[in-house]
Amino acid sequence: MRIHNLYTDEQGETHFRDIEVEWKHRGPGGRTSDRLPATGIIFRETPGTYDYDWHPAPRRQYIVNLDAGVAITASDGETRVIGAGEVILVEDTHGKGHCSKAIEGQLRHSIFVPIE
Repeated sequence: MRIHNLYTDEQGETHFRDIEVEWKHRGPGGRTSDRLPATGIIFRETPGTYDYDWHPAPRRQYIVNLDAGVAITASDGETRVIGAGEVILVEDTHGKGHCSKAIEGQLRHSIFVPIE
């Protein structure tokens, strides 16, 4: 299982990388990772007109898209579409940040899971 990760380098530029979930436990219900730290949960509804210019993430957090995607552009120019059912870990809390834009005018529901 892949998690998109948006991070900031030493020069303040943002980049994407992939993180693979490490499966630690197996049982009748399938495989699970170790328990990861989290400090809460935030539910979000984002309009289909969403087009947010350059900004850093407000905190380190996982974002889980439930029913639509979002296009995110890192300051190095790479754009990724994070689709419904996908997870991104945003860690670019300083530096140039990123741009976010709704896909095809779709309303999006997501879950934010802060980790600090």
